[in-house]
Amino acid sequence: MSEIGEEELRRLVPDVRKQVTVQATPEHCFRVLTARPSDWWPPTHTLVTNRGGLGMEPRVGGRVYEWDRDGSEATWGIVLTWEPPYRMSFTWRVNSRWEEIPDDEKASVIEVTVTPVDATATTVELAHVRLHRHAEHAVKIHAALDGPSPGETLSLYAKAI
Repeated sequence: MSEIGEEELRRLVPDVRKQVTVQATPEHCFRVLTARPSDWWPPTHTLVTNRGGLGMEPRVGGRVYEWDRDGSEATWGIVLTWEPPYRMSFTWRVNSRWEEIPDDEKASVIEVTVTPVDATATTVELAHVRLHRHAEHAVKIHAALDGPSPGETLSLYAKAI
């Protein structure tokens, strides 16, 4: 994969976008998304051995991280955008073997957009973008993420709402 140029890799590995519409306000959707990640983050998506919890520091530059029961931590990413209750994004520091990437140089980005549909419904879109940055892991990561909407993560999220 290293012989493929960045533009070709971008073409081969497009963004993955999924969405779910729930009966809740944008404020409630954003609060569940950011303050209660343990309620919706798939239990199989872990970078630690025995997950104790998940956290998100609510600010640009904050960490998205998890810890195990012995106190070890793994950073999933760094918050890039924080615009409650409508938008947030963070880097995704994970390779195709579900191992932590130590920095953001090869990390993709997760963008979440919260859009009111009407007075009682809200659509939440989760997009994995810049997957090409995973270089040799990009195609495998795209294949793992691509599939029918809303996918496991947003299905669990809808249940948490």
